[in-house]
Amino acid sequence: MHDDLLARARAWLAEDPDPETRAELAGLIDAGDVTELAERFGGTLQFGTAGLRGELGAGPMRMNRSVVIRAAAGLAAHLRKQGHARQDGGSGLVVIGYDARFKSEEFARDTAAVMTGAGLRAAVLPRPLPTPVLAFAIRHLGAVAGVEVTASHNPPRDNGYKVYLGDGSQIVPPADAEIAAEIDAVRSLDDVPRPADGWQTLDDGVLDAYLARTDAVLAPGSPRTARTVYTAMHGVGRDVLLAAFARAGFPAPALVAEQADPDPRFPTVAFPNPEEPGAMDLAFAKARETNPDLVIANDPDADRCAVAVPVGDDWRMLRGDEVGALLAAHLVDRGARGTFAESIVSSSLLGRIAEKAGLPYEETLTGFKWIARVDGLRYGYEEALGYCVDPDGVRDKDGITAALLVTELASRLKEEGRTLLDLLDDLAVEHGLHATDQLSVRVEDLSVIADAMRRLRERPPARLAGLPVTRADDLTEGSDRLPPTDGLRYTLDGARVVVRPSGTEPKLKCYLEVVIPVAAHADLPAAHARASTLLTSLKSDLSAAAGI
Repeated sequence: MHDDLLARARAWLAEDPDPETRAELAGLIDAGDVTELAERFGGTLQFGTAGLRGELGAGPMRMNRSVVIRAAAGLAAHLRKQGHARQDGGSGLVVIGYDARFKSEEFARDTAAVMTGAGLRAAVLPRPLPTPVLAFAIRHLGAVAGVEVTASHNPPRDNGYKVYLGDGSQIVPPADAEIAAEIDAVRSLDDVPRPADGWQTLDDGVLDAYLARTDAVLAPGSPRTARTVYTAMHGVGRDVLLAAFARAGFPAPALVAEQADPDPRFPTVAFPNPEEPGAMDLAFAKARETNPDLVIANDPDADRCAVAVPVGDDWRMLRGDEVGALLAAHLVDRGARGTFAESIVSSSLLGRIAEKAGLPYEETLTGFKWIARVDGLRYGYEEALGYCVDPDGVRDKDGITAALLVTELASRLKEEGRTLLDLLDDLAVEHGLHATDQLSVRVEDLSVIADAMRRLRERPPARLAGLPVTRADDLTEGSDRLPPTDGLRYTLDGARVVVRPSGTEPKLKCYLEVVIPVAAHADLPAAHARASTLLTSLKSDLSAAAGI
């Protein structure tokens, strides 16, 4: 076993094109670090509907140039089988974007080289840009596929590889499995042609077209008066968001200077995710200095949008479900037509809003790869701060256009002497208070998650928070409306719980919702208190049932 492990490590080392990871791996081999080598060579990063995501480093269980070249070769082989590499010069275009994380630009250029060597055309965005710009570029340029090198809001040590097909949406089955099989078929990097040039580096034309498209998100002549504080969370959103806000005529956002520049170290936050404790502290400090109407944050690749509002002398982050409902209500008020969609882990309030407006409504599996494929989609959102407000332009979540739309809504309410919280109160009176929360457990050992899911399946709870479980659905079985997925859904009298492993992080996620009828605005304080008590009890009881 020891000799076999060293042989595999040496074989990997022999074809590793990156001097940094070669030196790292050579050091492990020379030191005879069997434990570390076993971890890195105990398998391969699995390519799925989230593409690839993992920690940077040498070996097949890490993100590195060797792994990326193999992934690109697998994607290229899949595209060739679809007939996109032609001898008559009409080969399909693959557009490639990247963020500002460690190795992102190298991974993007390796991908361009592989596509070119496979007989496809490749075009790379001119610099680190938000993921929504790449998603837009695919449809705008008529590409057959797109790749975004990003790990979104993962820790600094991670990177990732997100794949889109020609409709501008992320891959779903069976394409993911077909690409994964092609990746597995790559025996040696020597078999993958990688010319030194031959691909195109795009100019700012695509970005200009994206920014022009953002104008369509707003209603002509709408108020543009709301003042904002903005943080890019050390990511790539700043310049694009500022340009979009300037085009729209909003006041220039006050920047959180410490987090404004792209920095792959993410030095001011433990996790570069607006939802994580402490991540918004600097933004709130800036807000206390400048007294804006809103605080807006993007995650590092700017496909998510977080919103905070003033409450007395302090600031409160709105939950993703709250922002999702606010944007839906705003679009309904503007006369939007088409289907409203959300994932199964998001609040059921969207369905109530759509039903009242006479609009079609769809529920999908978790992820915008599913939401974006809903027929006739007009608006889609997911509770993890993701909003698709212009599906004809970007068939994915987009933190830039979402920021524009929520600032337009805040401006309209400001003109009326009202706030986003006032509108949330109105929605609670109209549809019932839909209060949501999440129990999220980050683990070092993935077996903890598997054990919790097995425990819940073997001994499903009969009651949670004193409420009877009226229905328990094992989502691995699928249904006529949803494909199979690893998850559990419990329906209770006035509540709902969904439990699933995260697809991108080592987390078990439990999504909780309670619905409290509200007869009048005067009843809201009691309803909020009741909801808070129930959510706390749901967390406690579910934690005990799952053994976490």
